[in-house]
Amino acid sequence: MTDPHAPFPETLGPLGPPGPLESAQTFQTPPHAPPLAQPPPNCPAAHPDSVPLSGLEFQQTPSRLYRGLRRAHGPVAPVLLDGGIPAWLVLGYSEVSYVTSHDELFARDSRRWNQWAAIPADWPLLPYVGHQPSVLFTEGAEHQRRAGVITHALEAVDQFELAHDCRQIAEQLIDAFAGSGTAELMAAYAHALPMRAAVQMCGMPTGGADTEELVRDLRVSLDAAEGDDPVSAYVRVQERIQRLVKAKRARPGADVTSRMLAHPAGLADDEIVQDLISVIAAAQQPTANWICNTLRLLLTDDRFALNVSGGRLSVGQALNEVLWLDTPTQNFIGRWAVRDTQLGGRHIRAGDCLVLGLAAANTDPQIWPEGHIGAENSAHLSFSNGEHRCPYPAPLLADVVARTAVETLLERLPDVVLAVEPGELRWRPSIWMRGLTALPVEFTPVVR
Repeated sequence: MTDPHAPFPETLGPLGPPGPLESAQTFQTPPHAPPLAQPPPNCPAAHPDSVPLSGLEFQQTPSRLYRGLRRAHGPVAPVLLDGGIPAWLVLGYSEVSYVTSHDELFARDSRRWNQWAAIPADWPLLPYVGHQPSVLFTEGAEHQRRAGVITHALEAVDQFELAHDCRQIAEQLIDAFAGSGTAELMAAYAHALPMRAAVQMCGMPTGGADTEELVRDLRVSLDAAEGDDPVSAYVRVQERIQRLVKAKRARPGADVTSRMLAHPAGLADDEIVQDLISVIAAAQQPTANWICNTLRLLLTDDRFALNVSGGRLSVGQALNEVLWLDTPTQNFIGRWAVRDTQLGGRHIRAGDCLVLGLAAANTDPQIWPEGHIGAENSAHLSFSNGEHRCPYPAPLLADVVARTAVETLLERLPDVVLAVEPGELRWRPSIWMRGLTALPVEFTPVVR
């Protein structure tokens, strides 16, 4: 199903979102100023027709908003981020592909942004755009060096062994609720499985309070809810990974962290810490959403609900359809224009921020002129594209984790059904990630 050279979302989208701040002290941005009602001097004003990327409609039915933006503005729409900060949302499939393929025009180093003077120190999107010394923000030869180390470390992961490990993790998680006849799969299964698999690949001990705290802090740092402190959460994540790197430097093993440390490129420990956070974050929340969104599809769509057991429609088809229609990373921030240029009929100024509308691009009517989105191919942009795509073989590993999770659950609980009406399911209030707040199910209790 997965193209071996398909991109790994820089968000890490199923294996995908960008890592947050390197620390509260070393966060590399220009000096901050309080939020302003009007842009300060030398900061381009927002387009008069800009649409806020927020609100209930966006959270629950973003496809409707994308269609409206496309009708009103074409493939590149003026939008407002939190606090009224202007940006461009790239909606077109061709335009997203162009932006991600031309690093000389649209680069990853966020220090180019022409809006920094308007960004407050507690801006909630800082974990996504604040420059950090990780592979996500590097460019050119430095990016190739850092991405090469990750690729080398991931290539040595045996996919059959990973599937076996994921199967064991899935069995343990299912055993914990199988006897009750009910479960909330997002928390009890979809989130827990990829995290346990990721920390195991990286050489961390599975289970225990330490790992559970890491899971919680990663969630907050990547997709904070109201009242969360994403900056503090990220600092705690960094401290935990620093301890892991120090331990593996002293006693290496057969794991991703040890292979990164041993690579001839000779990355410093601080570099490896940042890049490991990107790898682990990619393997957790986006993959969890991929699993849960696929289970939702299987439990609510008659094409799958009636046919999966009969083999006419496969779990692989459901996984791929989700990447087209409910991709776990729906938007990614972003790219910054290196110089004044044109895109989709818009004048893009040097330093403008471009948000990659991966979900909108996947449903672009220009590539689906009949209105029917065929999920039988893997040409979606859910893993991004271009130089900053996720390094091979991350998409394959993500597929192993997600496929094993879904197949094991269906095998263990063959009569599983939703415990609520489909219309009662709610999506998380995030413009970046596409995932349910909960997936409650019922089934015949099973006791081993």
